[in-house]
Amino acid sequence: METLRERKKRRTREALLRAALELFTTQGYEHTTVDEIAEAVDVSQRTFFRYFAGKEDAAFAVQTMTEARFVAAVRARPPHEAPMEALRQAILQGWDAIRETVESAVPVELYLRMYRTIESTPALLAAHLRRSAATEETIARLLAEREGVDVDRDPRPRLAVAVFGGVIRVTERQWSTGQDFSLTAIRTLTTSYLDQVGSALTGNWRDTSAR
Repeated sequence: METLRERKKRRTREALLRAALELFTTQGYEHTTVDEIAEAVDVSQRTFFRYFAGKEDAAFAVQTMTEARFVAAVRARPPHEAPMEALRQAILQGWDAIRETVESAVPVELYLRMYRTIESTPALLAAHLRRSAATEETIARLLAEREGVDVDRDPRPRLAVAVFGGVIRVTERQWSTGQDFSLTAIRTLTTSYLDQVGSALTGNWRDTSAR
């Protein structure tokens, strides 16, 4: 059971996180200071650094939660599923449970707004791509273990994850620059793009209708 001290610390961290994301999404990540975040919660800068290593740590705190949930979902998929199907089901399961995953910390709408801020902020996008590469390596090793192959001898786990990661990157980019920023829109887009992987890789794209 959570003690009074633990509850107070959790609430302070959640308040700082929410304040940080609100400021990042309204006035911009690069124009927000740690002092402003701390002031919004009426605590000291020193208190902020007790909970977060810096602004970037706060910016990606919720993404860290969703990434951990995705890795756990892949690990829990039934062993009979093919690797790409396991990845597909895990990512869709993640979107279906996103409120449950993030709303212990922030509203899902704020999470989605921060998602777009990351895509439109060069420093954050670079960090996101770096973090994604690390997560992809974790997933590749997990798939290799699941399939009983050596990830350093068999290229298939990393190739599968590279293709999957590419689809997710296209989805994120298209969603963040589109007109519909809803949760339904990004889930639908994810499903649509995953459905086209096979034809994109092996199909003939040439339009012969004009001939």
